[in-house]
Amino acid sequence: MEKGKNIKNTYPVLGMSCASCAARVDKTLNSLPGVYQATVNYATAVAQVEYNPEVCSDATLQSAVQDAGYDLLVDTGEDVADKAEEIRLIRYRKIKRCTMAALLLSLPIMVISMFFEDISSLKYVLWILTTPVVFGLGREFYINAWRQLKHGTSNMDTLVAVSTGIAYTFSVFNLLFPDFWLSRGIEPHIYFEAASVIIAFILLGRLLEERAKQNTSTAIKKLIGLQPKTVTIIVDSDERTVPITVVQKGDTILIKPGERIAVDGMVVTGESYVDESMLNGEPVPIHKQSGEKVFAGTINQKGTFRFIADKIGSDTMLAQIIRMVQDAQGSKAPVQKLVDRIARFFVPAIISISIIAFVAWIFLAPTNGFTNGLLAMVTVLIIACPCALGLATPTAIMVGIGKGAEKGILIKDAQSLEIAQKIDTIILDKTGTITAGHPVVVESLWENGFEHSKKILYSLEKLSEHPLSDAVIKTLQNEKEISIDKFENVPGKGVKGVVGYQTYYAGNLSLLNDNHIAIASHLQELANKWTQEAKTLVWFADSTQAIAAIALTDEIKQTSAEAISQLQKMGVEVYMLTGDNAISAQTISRKVGINHYKAGVLPNEKAQFIKELQANGKTVGMVGDGINDSAALAQADLSIAMGQGSDIAVDTAMATILSSDLLKIPETIRLSQLTIKTIYQNLFWAFIYNLIGIPIAAGIFYSVNGFLLNPMWASAAMAFSSVSVVLNSLRLKRKRIE
Repeated sequence: MEKGKNIKNTYPVLGMSCASCAARVDKTLNSLPGVYQATVNYATAVAQVEYNPEVCSDATLQSAVQDAGYDLLVDTGEDVADKAEEIRLIRYRKIKRCTMAALLLSLPIMVISMFFEDISSLKYVLWILTTPVVFGLGREFYINAWRQLKHGTSNMDTLVAVSTGIAYTFSVFNLLFPDFWLSRGIEPHIYFEAASVIIAFILLGRLLEERAKQNTSTAIKKLIGLQPKTVTIIVDSDERTVPITVVQKGDTILIKPGERIAVDGMVVTGESYVDESMLNGEPVPIHKQSGEKVFAGTINQKGTFRFIADKIGSDTMLAQIIRMVQDAQGSKAPVQKLVDRIARFFVPAIISISIIAFVAWIFLAPTNGFTNGLLAMVTVLIIACPCALGLATPTAIMVGIGKGAEKGILIKDAQSLEIAQKIDTIILDKTGTITAGHPVVVESLWENGFEHSKKILYSLEKLSEHPLSDAVIKTLQNEKEISIDKFENVPGKGVKGVVGYQTYYAGNLSLLNDNHIAIASHLQELANKWTQEAKTLVWFADSTQAIAAIALTDEIKQTSAEAISQLQKMGVEVYMLTGDNAISAQTISRKVGINHYKAGVLPNEKAQFIKELQANGKTVGMVGDGINDSAALAQADLSIAMGQGSDIAVDTAMATILSSDLLKIPETIRLSQLTIKTIYQNLFWAFIYNLIGIPIAAGIFYSVNGFLLNPMWASAAMAFSSVSVVLNSLRLKRKRIE
């Protein structure tokens, strides 16, 4: 097939309950004729499919997925994503109801089983309470197990269905036909509590998983929301408000103060300052005048201007960022949960062992072979119940995520926590991540005898539209405002005004040069030094000489250097990517001890840089705080947003640092290491339990000492294994991560 003929679409997938489901849908789509490549993301519940439309179609894709037991939304309407989200929300609410009901019903079942099991009439109460839990609230386990069986596979749902089904059926048989066992000298027991509790715990795990996933599309929604619904266009000198969908290339668009720019274009008349932090991450708005480019999603400040639309719809910079986020999220391989990978072999192995035990008893013990064999088979299935395996990961994750939250580290899901300990490369944004994210006055020098002029500068800056004026106003806030005559904004240079008979200027060096204003040598030398230190200068002058030089900078956070040092000691390579100039980038990187940096980097270049590192075998973490970082955050293996940054960055990221303290980054890695260690400990003990318990349950000691494990004790052993896993996970609470 020629790849050039292919088209690539993204489709919501419905009905997936575990990572194995995603793998099944992935395999189904990739096996279709005409499909070049398909990737199914379980976390976002979407499939990215690249296919040849001459060989394959949307209907073909949907039919194949439906045959596999799931569904694919292929409608081309704009509400497809909303519809998928609505369906996922309905599923979440359904699982929540089932979980609550299962836990409420399991509580009296456990109480009766523990303290009143000898009362015969209450055994029927157990039957009545257990039945809706197993076949009502837990019916999806049986449906999914049947679905897996039809395709010759198995997962944890299979083991849940088999073990609970056998325990329930065996209990019903013992309840209705106790004489079958009594006549053989065996006391019949019931195991309704095992069936109901397993269902309740597994449902609780599913609920926690769905809760972690339900907001995966929030970032995309907010990015789309950055584009206004309507725009003002100029037609024959008239202003017309029209939907953005009707805007064409070449249309003249009017932008007023405070409005968000709808499409990309070129300014033709007027001027203003535009907040482009979503693109470059920098806190200072950019001056725009005739001939300058403007971009969709950016925000106009105080001025009014007109521009010609040259990129609309999917061609805008904002649309490209949205597309990059979608692609980065959707291109990640489905995360196959460790327990499900184990279950692929564990489930059929347990079923096989139980059958082998039954058959072996029939042949090796002809007298009581059938009876003891049946008991052994049931005991094997009960003792190998997946409860401990099912709790091994979620309990450790719950404790780990909870501990992180206590420390101001919000981790989105288990996958994020697992990945963090694998990170060997960290990418840091500069503005708002390493630095505070807003300019402040750090130094100033006034000529002798002119300190009384501070009130004039304060009053000028109060009238200014330039974004740096706020920092100057703040440092002069104790000054008294006076009247300014003939005030004028000088585009791209500063402001001027008259006090008495004297004209005063506040702005950049170009403003002073244009008005032939002299600068004393000591002021110029200091200004040159500040410029080399990547500081921004504001000059204040009268009509003949410079009166003051004021230096502004985006200050480095107090903990940034220490955090970077800790990361490097942990063997993590640190890079800084910034949209700022090379001098500023070099200065900041030197101060905080970063050896690798890139300046003047655009959003798509950040994401591309991460791709290149990943292609070289690096596991990359990205730390950012702005909309401009969202594509890079989505592309990274681990994305961390600073909590004081944009909502888009926070929603795209896998983890959020509430305090914006970079020291929390190495803490996140250490927390991940401790949590994953705890998970492996839990799995080890769960498997040791099975490794020891299963042979005993099968009757390996019967020929030695006549011991045959009673299913009741198998159920107790199963419960003990679960408790031990939970207790080990709780140990994580007491461990230090600082």
